[in-house]
Amino acid sequence: MLHLLGVNLPDQKLVQYALPLFYGIGQRASVKILAALAIHKTCKISDLSETQVNQLSSLLSDMTIESDLRKEVRANIMHHRTIGSYVGRRHAMGLPVRGQNTRNNAKTARRLNGRWLKAERKEYSSSVRSIIPPPESPFESFFNRKWF
Repeated sequence: MLHLLGVNLPDQKLVQYALPLFYGIGQRASVKILAALAIHKTCKISDLSETQVNQLSSLLSDMTIESDLRKEVRANIMHHRTIGSYVGRRHAMGLPVRGQNTRNNAKTARRLNGRWLKAERKEYSSSVRSIIPPPESPFESFFNRKWF
């Protein structure tokens, strides 16, 4: 097993299919990386030379992947939640964000968006404003008035 930037890559796997084990790298990006490093599509992890591993490591270290990308995504979601946008409210409620139907198939969105909700539940609930004004407001007499 090759341990590269915190990810274990299996020796018997092709490089093209092992690179998407990194969070933030998909099939297209892995093909582009192979083309940039002049590695053949049928090359396995165990067949890589030391220089190719070093080149791959330096190329991946320049990209935003793994924990850096996770932090960036989490920060973007928290930004949407703090400004109170529609996307942020949907994330906070654990519902689909991009206009999907919720009548039947929202289980995946509830599972994925729910983990953000569980992690920062206290933080978000304290920032929600109440609809009823505080008692020291000028409308206090209006709300407390007996009408009959």
